[in-house]
Amino acid sequence: MHRTIEPRVLYFGTPVVLVSTCNEDGSANLAPMSSAWWVGQSCMLGLDRTSRTTENLARTGECVLNLTSSALAGAVDRMALLTGTPVVPEHKRDKGYRYEPDKFAAAGLSPVPSQVVRAPRVAESPIQLEARVTRTHPFEGEDSGLVAVETQVVRVHVEEDLLVPENRRHIDADRWDPLIMKFCELYGNGRNLRPSRLAAAWGIPGPTGAVRG
Repeated sequence: MHRTIEPRVLYFGTPVVLVSTCNEDGSANLAPMSSAWWVGQSCMLGLDRTSRTTENLARTGECVLNLTSSALAGAVDRMALLTGTPVVPEHKRDKGYRYEPDKFAAAGLSPVPSQVVRAPRVAESPIQLEARVTRTHPFEGEDSGLVAVETQVVRVHVEEDLLVPENRRHIDADRWDPLIMKFCELYGNGRNLRPSRLAAAWGIPGPTGAVRG
């Protein structure tokens, strides 16, 4: 039997991406997000219109999409309530966000130069996708505060251990353990990995059997 409900958020289970961009002064910004999907050589990103990442994408037209493994759950959680916007928007401030100019350092991650775009890659990310913006669309109407940013991947970097030995163009699905966000909770290898600051900020109850501590 099914029950009709009205979910607060629709995050049924998507990979976490760390989007790195360049600020106006040349410094790097880094933001975790999970509203991303790929078709062919393109990736669509769902973003808050007020975020520093959105501003940087509109100005520079480029980024790196750093895919995270379950081993990076702690780093992602440390960034959950940080923003690169100096004047924190009210809707984020109400949830406990604070301004952080160096999110690489705050997360304990290392920037490394990219080959095609100016934004740095995350050294610890097993899969790094250099990308350029092709189009930006309003999402859920002009007044929603959300945008969909279409990007084209122009260079792909993958940890050698993740590749199929007999065919270096393919990633071994058994070796790739992506960090998944489900309803603001962080999962890897099918289990909840740690308490989520983002879920707490949204007032989302913890999952049954969650790993705590």
